[in-house]
Amino acid sequence: MEKHKILELGKNTLSLEIKELNSLNDRLGEDFVEAVNLILGCEGKIIFCGVGKSAHIANKLVATFNSTGTPAQFLHAAEAKHGDLGVIRSEDIAICISNSGTSMEIQEVVPYLKKYSSRLIAMTSNKNCLLAEQADVILDTKVDKEADPNNLAPTTSTIVQLALGDALAITLLQVKGFKSEDFAKFHPGGALGKNLLWKVEQFVKQIHKPQICLNSHLKEVINSLTSSSHGITVIVDNEKVVGVITDGDLRRVLSKDVDYNKITAKEIMSVHPKTIQKDELASVAFTQFKDNQIGQLVVLDGEKYFGIIDLHVLLENGYK
Repeated sequence: MEKHKILELGKNTLSLEIKELNSLNDRLGEDFVEAVNLILGCEGKIIFCGVGKSAHIANKLVATFNSTGTPAQFLHAAEAKHGDLGVIRSEDIAICISNSGTSMEIQEVVPYLKKYSSRLIAMTSNKNCLLAEQADVILDTKVDKEADPNNLAPTTSTIVQLALGDALAITLLQVKGFKSEDFAKFHPGGALGKNLLWKVEQFVKQIHKPQICLNSHLKEVINSLTSSSHGITVIVDNEKVVGVITDGDLRRVLSKDVDYNKITAKEIMSVHPKTIQKDELASVAFTQFKDNQIGQLVVLDGEKYFGIIDLHVLLENGYK
C-alpha cells in the first residue's frame, strides 16, 4: 500500500476519535458534576467494574485514580459472582463501564454492585439498559460510530471512556488540592519520585568528604585534591566553610613564580563557594548546577560542612 494511503487511514482514525472527544466535551454537564461530588464524599474506595475492552479501560483508570489520591480497585464483571464481590464495602462507590450495558456479565453483576456499594455510577452509551436504570448517576459515553469501518472493534468508544475517566480523576485531583509532591509519594522509585522527593544528602558520600584548614601547606592541598573524587577540597575553620580549592585554582598557583614552600590553603582558595543545605531537594541542586555552570556544590548541615554533591551523580540518576 502506498505511503500516502497509509497516512490517510491513520489520520482518518484520529479524526474520528477527536470528533467523538469533542462531542463528549460539548455534552459534559450536571451528571459529571454529580459524579465528582459523590466521589469527593466517598468514605471508602472506588470500585471500577467492566468486561472485555471496558475492563482494560477500568484497570487503567484504577491506576490513574490511585496515583492521584483517590483509592480505587478493579472488579472484573465475569469474576464478580465467583468470590470477587467481597472487595466491595458499603462505603465504596462502584463505577461500572459498559458501552452497551447489555452484556450478560454486566447484567448479572449490576444488582450486586447496586446492593453492596453506597452508590452506583454508570459509564455507558445506552441509557435504556439495566445498568443505566440501576445507576445513581449516568455518564454518557455515546459515540456515533467506531473508527473501525465495520463499526465493530471498540475504538472511539474506549477512547471516550478513557477520556471521561481521566477527566474525573484530574478534576478530583484539582478539587482536592493534590500537589506534585503528593503525586510523587506514590511514585518514589521512578524519575518523578527522584525529582520531587530525593534530598541532596542522599547523593553525598561521607567517605569522600575532602577538607583542609586555612593554614594547610601546598602538599596537604595536593594530597586532599588527589584523594578526592570530586576535583575539589573544602577549607573549614571552626567547622564552618570559608572557601574551596579546585584543580583549576591549584594549576593557576603552580603556574606562577612563587615559593611553593610558603604557600598555604588561604592563599589559594576561592571564597564564597556555592553551597546548598543537605535537606534541600536534589532537583534544586541540579538547577543550581545548570544556572551557575559548575560541577560541584558544597553541602551544609546548617552552618557545618556536610560533604560534596557532584553534577555527574545526578546525571547518572536521571536528572536532566
